[in-house]
Amino acid sequence: MPKQFCFWAALTWTGLIVFFCLIKSSDIPTVQITNLDKVVHSFFHLVFTSLWFFFFKKQINSSAIFKPLTVSFMLSIFFGIAIEIAQTLFTTTRKGDLFDVLANLSGATLAVCIILFFNKYTNLNKV
Repeated sequence: MPKQFCFWAALTWTGLIVFFCLIKSSDIPTVQITNLDKVVHSFFHLVFTSLWFFFFKKQINSSAIFKPLTVSFMLSIFFGIAIEIAQTLFTTTRKGDLFDVLANLSGATLAVCIILFFNKYTNLNKV
């Protein structure tokens, strides 16, 4: 994958998260599934962490995966917290939620586990 593709994919996904997390809550279709929003938060950050990992892996151009993995994980955590703060400060229909932050953390952690698992059985150092 070219570095520019990785960057634009990660940036586009980041923009989608910002959009969906900051739009008026009345514009979001309601589905009566308990804690579905937490699953969505986890999925958002699983993909977020993975996409930024691949970009940082290309950017750093290192054979080790731990530095880009750590950077993408920390970015995901800080970004998730920033979105929750932005919901509280800049929207009238949304508010920050500690459980959303925990869901973001679980998605980012799952991404790290998946990347480490695949690195064990494949060689992500060549990616």
